[in-house]
Amino acid sequence: MTRFLISFILVLALGPSLLPSAAVAQTPLVITKLAEKKVAELPPGQLFWRIERFTTRGQAQAVAGTWGLVAESAGKVWLFTLGPAGGSSVGGTKVAEVGPIPRVIAPQYLLRINAASGTPGSTTPVHTHPGSETFFVLAGAQSVRTPDGVMVVKAGQVEPGHGAGVPMQVSASGSADLHALVMFVLDGTKPFSSPANFP
Repeated sequence: MTRFLISFILVLALGPSLLPSAAVAQTPLVITKLAEKKVAELPPGQLFWRIERFTTRGQAQAVAGTWGLVAESAGKVWLFTLGPAGGSSVGGTKVAEVGPIPRVIAPQYLLRINAASGTPGSTTPVHTHPGSETFFVLAGAQSVRTPDGVMVVKAGQVEPGHGAGVPMQVSASGSADLHALVMFVLDGTKPFSSPANFP
């Protein structure tokens, strides 16, 4: 009890310099662009992201089509295809399908695949996107904070996320390092992301 009181008095006397600051405690989540393309229109009907693995990049590229993006991550070749539910690509192994994806109306669209990685506790600043963001976690766990609460996506899970303009903050929340693949359908005429605050 005496040792605790002495420590408490020292903190009061020396001020907050002994306490870790939030800026020091938060490591940034590492975001890497893997693939992107601009398209003039989106597929009709409800939108889903289909995630498939291929043996080679050439095989995936050959069947990618208008709304497909090929990326390499975690030592694997991936094809992400935006379209209706239930499809498949010749030569691919279907890993997941996620949706429906909130639709955005724009004069031009940006389809993009990012990788998000970091140690537990790493985070992004609060931000928005001009469209939808969808998550596929390969390792660790990811928390997505929005004004509606916190959504946790664990390894092997997919999550369709939310629509345009929603303030959000993404962090690695598991006990292991995070590695996630993130799919975007955005208004291609606007900035990819913008700083934001929670209401």
